[in-house]
This record gives sequence, C-alpha cells and structure tokens, in this order.
Amino acid sequence: MTTTTTTAPAKGARLALLIGGLAAVGFGIAVLAWPTKAAVALTGVIALYAIIAGIVYAALGIFSKGLGAGGRIGHVLLGVLYVVAGVYAFSSLQQSAAFLALFLTIMVGVMWVIEGFTALFTLGQSGSKVLTIVFAILSVIAGFTLLSSPLWGAMFLWWFLAIALIVLGGLNVIRAIAGKKA
Repeated sequence: MTTTTTTAPAKGARLALLIGGLAAVGFGIAVLAWPTKAAVALTGVIALYAIIAGIVYAALGIFSKGLGAGGRIGHVLLGVLYVVAGVYAFSSLQQSAAFLALFLTIMVGVMWVIEGFTALFTLGQSGSKVLTIVFAILSVIAGFTLLSSPLWGAMFLWWFLAIALIVLGGLNVIRAIAGKKA
C-alpha cells in the first residue's frame, strides 16, 4: 500500500492557482458588471505605476554614480515624463481610460493586420499553406474591423477580456481544487 503526499511546492502551486484564479474571476466579473469603473480603476493603477517608475528613474539619474552625463540626463528626463504622464492620468482618469482603450484597440488592430500579412509573406516556410492563408485572412479582417470602428472594438476587447478572465480563472480554480489532495 503506497500513499502519496503532496509536497510543499505542489501545495504552493495549487494555492497560487487558486488565488490567481479567484482574482481573475473577480476582476472579470467587475469588468462585466462595471466596465467603466473597472477601466478607470485600471487606468489609476497604471497612472500610479507611472509615477512610481518616474520617481525611480529620476532617482537613478540623480544618484547613480556609474552613469555618464547622457545616461543621467536620460534617466531624469524619462522619470519626469513618467511622473507627468501619471499625474495627468490621475487628473482626468475618465478621459485617460478612454484614450488608453482606444490606443490599445488601434494598436491591436494594426498588429493583427501586420501579423496577417507577415503570415502570407512566410507562406513558403509554412507546414500548412491552407491554415496559414485562413489565419492570415482572418487576422487581416479582424485587424481592419478594429481599425474601422475603434470604439466598438474597444468594447469588444474589454468584454472578451472579462469573459476570458472568468473562464480561465474558473479553470485555474478547478485545477487547484481538483489537484492531488494531501
């Protein structure tokens, strides 16, 4: 008769899956229930990060002994830009959230178009030409769809993110609970 026990690392991994999964489900539900408030909250987190990163970059530029003049000036300028961007975002969180959503949607649209054309350019090296062509066409269409209506695209991507967080987070919770019991 053999008994298996769960090791400390395995328990830690299960706990991480459980906590991460619950956090993802919670954020996904918040995005679906309060999409604008969730976007504003996320923008606030990004703005706070920008301010902290700016302070760190400025401090590196001022106090680092190993940097030359160009590195010091660059770090200080970068720090100031980060702080200014963070403060501006905090001063108008709603507008910053809307800008961030549109900017990211446009970037995703552009990346999907480029990814589709890149797939076509590498068709000769592809193992499956038909799948590559289908992927390329769908990628280009999806990209142009986002670019043709960035506001609709931003809403779609936000809902998709929320649903993905709920589904994937829920799966991680199930994985954590269904893992080997001690």
